[in-house]
Amino acid sequence: MMIFWLLALGLVALVAGAELLVRGASQIALRLGISSLLVGLTVVALGTSAPEMAVSVTSGINGQPDIALGNVVGSNILNVLLILGLSALLAPLVVDRGLVTAELPIMIVVSLLVILMSADGLIGRFEGGLLSLGLLVFLGWQIVQARRQARTSKSERELLPETERDEKSPSFGASRLRFLSVQFGLIAGGLVLMVLGAGWMVDGATRLTLALGVSELVISLTIVACGTSLPELATSATAALRGERDIAVGNVVGSNIFNILGVLGVSAAVSPNGIEVAEQALWFDIPVMIAVAVLCWPILFSGYVMSRREGAFFLACYAAYVSVLVLLAINREPGFAAELVIRSE
Repeated sequence: MMIFWLLALGLVALVAGAELLVRGASQIALRLGISSLLVGLTVVALGTSAPEMAVSVTSGINGQPDIALGNVVGSNILNVLLILGLSALLAPLVVDRGLVTAELPIMIVVSLLVILMSADGLIGRFEGGLLSLGLLVFLGWQIVQARRQARTSKSERELLPETERDEKSPSFGASRLRFLSVQFGLIAGGLVLMVLGAGWMVDGATRLTLALGVSELVISLTIVACGTSLPELATSATAALRGERDIAVGNVVGSNIFNILGVLGVSAAVSPNGIEVAEQALWFDIPVMIAVAVLCWPILFSGYVMSRREGAFFLACYAAYVSVLVLLAINREPGFAAELVIRSE
């Protein structure tokens, strides 16, 4: 029972922390007149990926490379197949043309980088530093885009009558200090909760692997990845239902880019020996991550709409992927198969 309490407490803390972080950061960004797509690609994506960052970095420092890598790979697969699929099933997603021609190819390229860096069985600290540098470049480019949009919005406001201009102004007004204090307080509280939740989640996952006799890689690809991806699931599903389709898709694409460049990059950079890549991850899980990233392109490019039928197809693909993971665990790890039999009886 202690294992499940640790997992549950860690999950609650991660989700609550991410909610506080996203709420505080998005309010600041929206007050600056940044578009919902850029908010989804940057602020929301960074916030909802913070649990993955906390769990993977903690695992990397503790010398648990399978959890650090499996969390990233599993989250990226889940983000596309489960979260994007479910969001499209709830409401057909109209995708921004710029996202398809710019950020989506970036997601595919950085996914390919993972398998290239993993070819020797290790993502070293230097390679982790390169990935982290790539994240800074990506964020810098997004900031330039945001400033350009802010200037455009300002020019448009100046053409409005004075009464409408005041209503649409992104200024903070007389309560600026109070507003900033509240939002930064939410961000700080969210970070504290996610650090605590990450520790509990990793501890619970480690105990679960020992109890079931299954590898840390399988646990991190499924249970841990699902837990740390709940903020993305909640954000994208809610955004789809509210008609904020750009946030729904931008959150997934931005989170996947951040997971590889930021989460995996920082984890490899701070790990004493880098991130060792398990054989199964090299020949199966990482190729699946690349395949689902590539799968987005033709679907989203055809009319820039992801239909409910395509969403259902993505969900079916995720169910098939998890089924294969379970079969691999049963075939390769007798302890896991025996535990399943005992529990079923």
